[in-house]
Amino acid sequence: MTRIGAIFNPYTHSPDEFLAAVRDAEAAGVPELWLWEDCFRQSAFAAAAAALARTERLKIGIGIAPMPLRNVAATAMEIATIERLFPGRLLPGVGHGVLPWMGQVGARVASPLTLMREYVPALRGLLAGDELDVDGRYVTLRGVRLDAPPVTPPRVYAAAEGPKTLRLSGEVADGTVLDSGHTPEEVAASVRAIREARSETGRDGAHDIVAYVMAAFGPDAEARAIADVGERDDPHRRAVWGEPSEVAAGTRAFFDAGVDEVILLPASRGDLAAFYAGSGEVARLVGAA
Repeated sequence: MTRIGAIFNPYTHSPDEFLAAVRDAEAAGVPELWLWEDCFRQSAFAAAAAALARTERLKIGIGIAPMPLRNVAATAMEIATIERLFPGRLLPGVGHGVLPWMGQVGARVASPLTLMREYVPALRGLLAGDELDVDGRYVTLRGVRLDAPPVTPPRVYAAAEGPKTLRLSGEVADGTVLDSGHTPEEVAASVRAIREARSETGRDGAHDIVAYVMAAFGPDAEARAIADVGERDDPHRRAVWGEPSEVAAGTRAFFDAGVDEVILLPASRGDLAAFYAGSGEVARLVGAA
């Protein structure tokens, strides 16, 4: 099933604008609003809980929170608490984090891949209600079990960019978040790597792949979208823009590349409420196609 969501960007909009953005997104019919946690901006889990408390239907995706910043038990407690308060509306994701930032807070690890290989299965196990003993390089648990795990554990997403991380996300996570700025062909190559790794490890169940895509609506939409893509080859193939019908048509190439969901990233210098209105219409058009 193809799905459309939108993003709240903490670089172009401040935390003071977040709750208004959440209300605008739900009113516009945006099914999912995604955010992320970059040092040293806004907390992902606090923002997610506040957004869910102010809305009725909107799902909140965290794509992503950095693993090195939190003990896996603390992350499991955060997710479990939010999931029990707002069942089925949290889409939690984790990732390596920006390595220089992790170094600033004394949390940088020598092997981010090893951390993900230990952390994500432990997180999934705790959310499933398992009691875990783990003696890893970075994750250590001694008889740890959540007292109130989610009734239905949410999918745990992992952010992935390089070839090794892409494959690892397919092996250990329930879904993968792909960053913006890629052509459909680049996205297709990432999807193949994820799904091949998952198949090789014999994992059961579907693996949900989410792709962020730069988008713009309204006047000078093309110029704004291309400017935010930056100096890359074929910039016109790395973004979508125009009227909602044109944006909906533009997302087709990314769905054809194999992703399950396209999350629209608002280009700079645009009105956020108008962006969510456009994104809601794109979601309706894609859902009806």
